[in-house]
Amino acid sequence: MSASIRSMSLTVCRVARAVYRASNPATRSLSTRDVTISKSHESNPAEGSRGFIESREEFRFVERLIPPSRIPTPPEHDGPAPSGWIPASASPPSLPYMIRRSRMHNVPVYSDIKHGNQHSTLLRKVEGEIWALNKDVKEFLRGLTGKEPPTQVNEVTGTIRIKGQFDKELKEWLLKKGF
Repeated sequence: MSASIRSMSLTVCRVARAVYRASNPATRSLSTRDVTISKSHESNPAEGSRGFIESREEFRFVERLIPPSRIPTPPEHDGPAPSGWIPASASPPSLPYMIRRSRMHNVPVYSDIKHGNQHSTLLRKVEGEIWALNKDVKEFLRGLTGKEPPTQVNEVTGTIRIKGQFDKELKEWLLKKGF
């Protein structure tokens, strides 16, 4: 069986070489019983052997299709933007901790729901003394609700998880502080 396949492939190669030598070098086509292979080469010197033309003038159309690699910096605003977004203050507050904005330039306070009824608020991107921020958050929420909610501090990831849904209140409080 393998000998017949080998002889068949040798025959196909011989036919291919014969057709290649006999055909025009600009357009080569190889025809056998079941296989037809076609390849065209343009002999234009501007195109070279690549088969396409390089045009720097029309690359601006291609650039519009490529997504940006980074989120652009937002324009300067004196107050809130029409969308409601508030820019960070020009100088960071003089506190022992810092809260960086997210990559979309938002305050990193998120609401989390587990098992349908366990609400918690997640405060991310905390740098510096995270325990001082935890103490300030507990004081703020004690004044807001009348009791101190349980919190979980993760120093490695720089996050604070607060039991309860306080995302809007914490965002407003952090914006007033200048973050």
